[in-house]
Amino acid sequence: MEFGPWGRREIEPASAPGSDTALREAQLTCEQCGAVLSYAPGRNSLQCDYCGHVNAIEIVPVRIVEQDLEAALQKDRHAAPLEEIRSVRCSSCQATFTFDPDRHAGECPFCGQSIVTDTSAHHQIKPQAVLPFEIAEETARGRVRTWLRSLWFAPGRLKRMGQVSGALHGVYLPYWTYDSDTETDYVGRRGEIYLEPVQVRTRVNGRDVVQTKMVQKVRWYPARGRVRRHFDDVLVLASNSLPTWMTDRLEPWDLGGLKPYSAVYLTGFQAEAYRIGLGDGFNVAHDKMKSRIASDVRMDIGGDLQRIEHMDIRHREPTFKHVLLPLWLGAFRYSGKTYHVSVNGQNGEVQGERPYSAWKIFLLVLFIAAIGAAIAYYVYLNQPPGGF
Repeated sequence: MEFGPWGRREIEPASAPGSDTALREAQLTCEQCGAVLSYAPGRNSLQCDYCGHVNAIEIVPVRIVEQDLEAALQKDRHAAPLEEIRSVRCSSCQATFTFDPDRHAGECPFCGQSIVTDTSAHHQIKPQAVLPFEIAEETARGRVRTWLRSLWFAPGRLKRMGQVSGALHGVYLPYWTYDSDTETDYVGRRGEIYLEPVQVRTRVNGRDVVQTKMVQKVRWYPARGRVRRHFDDVLVLASNSLPTWMTDRLEPWDLGGLKPYSAVYLTGFQAEAYRIGLGDGFNVAHDKMKSRIASDVRMDIGGDLQRIEHMDIRHREPTFKHVLLPLWLGAFRYSGKTYHVSVNGQNGEVQGERPYSAWKIFLLVLFIAAIGAAIAYYVYLNQPPGGF
């Protein structure tokens, strides 16, 4: 059996429900002063914002569970554990995310829209794993400053400013991961290149002559066969609150750092509820797998060139996980306009919107035009007698 580029994880039995809820309730308050705690990024602890005391996280050892995809799509109540969450929906960008229960107003971490909380309860598939924040807010802010100062063709004032306005929001984004053993029957053609002598008429020194040239041609042969590949942890974002180009550039994520889901990792942060369902997410994963399978088919066909006419992809015992991945979200203002920026909460990768300096771009175009004109003038001065 072949293994996909994402590695492989064994399907494990689910752990007993309910233990995480009790543990979270016991650890939400500081053992020293009783204040509400927040998870400290990069540390296996909860930080008290009031007295600074560090409270160790005691995680009940459970296994990361792979869930049966087909059973879940058939809405088998035993297929995947559900949880009830209380969330708020932004009226501007429609993002749905958790909100601290003791707060009655705030802003959407995705678009900055002011929100008066009106929480609603609904059920969703419970996350099986969470990738805790490794980058603290101050570190993320420093990464944004470095990113702003490194932008090409950015206005000089923006580089000197080099900062985000307001706080960065720590948000866990919802993702699906999919595993599948695939078997694919294909039909295609194998192309083999050969050279054939062809006589062509050309003009040499003012005379018509016939020359023999070797011309490249292709012979095509029918091809069919079967390839197999195992895929593990094919990652699909279960949200459309951020532009795809931004979230794609934040990859790759090191999923080796996933922890069994515990709500204590979410204390002090917000978590977005998934908006792309399990079935739609698998369609995206299927397209990702299809691209890799096509490479396997071309290799199996062999020859110099390959054509794929049909692929029949079958999935055997596909499984999934619902996981949460960390992101810092913020914004900066320039010339009266707001630009959004995001930071990978695991490795500090920065992506975002940015303004361009029209003056710098104009000077570059002018410089390139001047170089082109100088080259043309040099060629003109050094052309042989008789001209072109």
